[in-house]
Amino acid sequence: MKKPLIRYKTIFISDVHLGCADCKIDQVNYFLRHSTCEKLVLNGDIIDAWALARRGKWEKRHTYFFRQVLKKAEKYDTDVVYLRGNHDDFLWRVLPFEFDKITVANEHIHESPHGRYICVHGDGFDAVTTNHKWLALVGDFGYTQLLRLNRVYNWFRKLRGKPYFSLSKAIKAKVKSAVSFVGNYEEQLQKFAAKHHCAGIICGHIHTPADKRVGEVHYLNSGDWVESLTAIVETTEREFKLITFKEFEDQVQALRHSAAERFKAERAKRADATA
Repeated sequence: MKKPLIRYKTIFISDVHLGCADCKIDQVNYFLRHSTCEKLVLNGDIIDAWALARRGKWEKRHTYFFRQVLKKAEKYDTDVVYLRGNHDDFLWRVLPFEFDKITVANEHIHESPHGRYICVHGDGFDAVTTNHKWLALVGDFGYTQLLRLNRVYNWFRKLRGKPYFSLSKAIKAKVKSAVSFVGNYEEQLQKFAAKHHCAGIICGHIHTPADKRVGEVHYLNSGDWVESLTAIVETTEREFKLITFKEFEDQVQALRHSAAERFKAERAKRADATA
């Protein structure tokens, strides 16, 4: 049986953070391995150079991620757009850059039947990241320590038969300043999209997935592959959708089960024909 593939018009993923201990590399590789698309937008922070500078670890699984991206470009004729983020800001040195089916840029305009959507990582709308990089590095270190604590906390929860719980998400939802930051961030991006005469904006950076209207603009945030494990996809019917890894995995399993049932039926039919 062939490997089940879910087809999309376009896939948007961000904040994979390759090199970070908390990168969910197996899940994102599974997602890429079982999907095809005409365009793949890697919307920043794919490589976490900050984590690698702090003795992060690059693994073969991280290299495999890029092998899959190149395979999509070579085998499936996928257009790949890699937008720089703040954790992979070393890309500034080569922007803009194109080779074959791959484009490395700062921004990208995606054309859809619903209008133009501007794709950008989003760190340019974070005053801390833009104006005080040292403070952003301190904040990133604190977030890394929180993720480390989160691993220990969820290890104990698993022993007690309880589901995964995100401490960072709980903080974002309950701390007033964090809620205010997310709201201000979304509002700034909405204004940015309107300024560029775009119907919507697709971004990442803050690790908070979203698919909603902010003013007159369609605001889409692809989340991350550290905790939320989400992506924005444009279906073959040209509709945008925020999907979780669990939803995607369930679709793949359903396809695999359906293919197995068809295989059994065909084998039984052949056996009856030769009996």
